[in-house]
Amino acid sequence: MIRLLVSIVLLLPLAAFARDWRVDAARSTLTFKCTYQGEGFDGAFKKFDATIAYDAADPTKSKFDVTIDLTSVDTGSSERDDTLATTDFFDTSKTPKAHFVTESFAGNGAAVEAKGTLTIRNKTKPVTLRVAFAETGDTATLDVDATLKRADFDLGNGDDWADIGAEVPVHGHLVLAAK
Repeated sequence: MIRLLVSIVLLLPLAAFARDWRVDAARSTLTFKCTYQGEGFDGAFKKFDATIAYDAADPTKSKFDVTIDLTSVDTGSSERDDTLATTDFFDTSKTPKAHFVTESFAGNGAAVEAKGTLTIRNKTKPVTLRVAFAETGDTATLDVDATLKRADFDLGNGDDWADIGAEVPVHGHLVLAAK
């Protein structure tokens, strides 16, 4: 009986935490869509780090902490990428990184939302991610989607940039391996 109680007590802490995952950077993507003068274009951040702990059975135990290297932006146009680095946009000489961290999760299964804060250019705003997590043994995929309002982060404000879409859909596709 004592052995059974000890076993249960030892297993309780394991049940209280989400599973830690390692991101396969080579197979993971962080992309966005935008418009300029009515023409759409796609972009990606080639470098980002993510600490992921996720419990599909109880997402409230989960945690995301993501740092994005804004200098790694790639829109397929060096002129556009250079413009995004300026003070009108990311101002990468002063703020080369963006940071997202979760504060809470709600829902379960296919209807999970992660609420957190995103900091770009020293502006921190609330962001809600739609989360899709698929686990197969020691591997998983994590897809997250959000729509950001660029003005919330002072990105491309002013008359010079009035032709840029106000909303920017963002998608992350992370390929994960259990730690």
